[in-house]
Amino acid sequence: MKIEGSYTFKAPRERVWQVLLDPKIMAQCMPGCDGLKEVAPDQYEATMKIGVASVKGTYKGKVSIKDKRAPEHYVLSGEGTGGPGFMQGDVVIDLEDQGGETVLKYRTDAKVGGLIAGMGQRMLGGVAKMVVEQFFRKMEEFIF
Repeated sequence: MKIEGSYTFKAPRERVWQVLLDPKIMAQCMPGCDGLKEVAPDQYEATMKIGVASVKGTYKGKVSIKDKRAPEHYVLSGEGTGGPGFMQGDVVIDLEDQGGETVLKYRTDAKVGGLIAGMGQRMLGGVAKMVVEQFFRKMEEFIF
């Protein structure tokens, strides 16, 4: 399932970088996140409650931050399993400075399986884009 898009933050790139990589803020901004515990530098265990239509469940998984090049690039790698199936993928994130604002571009090719995969790629793609937008809108509250 390929997903890509962009989001513009009305803040300098260095500030956006700091907020995006703060695990306490990350946990508060991830829709359905019940906990994010650091297990090693840039590695976390997460518990999330996610529902798509009638398929709902709790996922336990791992999140890691890789390939960091401050303040312009990193990869957020995640995997999780739960009753409705599994999800895994890497999200490539690039930050571009544009006159005091920051344009964040993201792309992923996520893999899903189990009951949740039966929802269809079009529906899952739309839900995933909505969740990403919620995440970035919530992040914006912490930037100022």
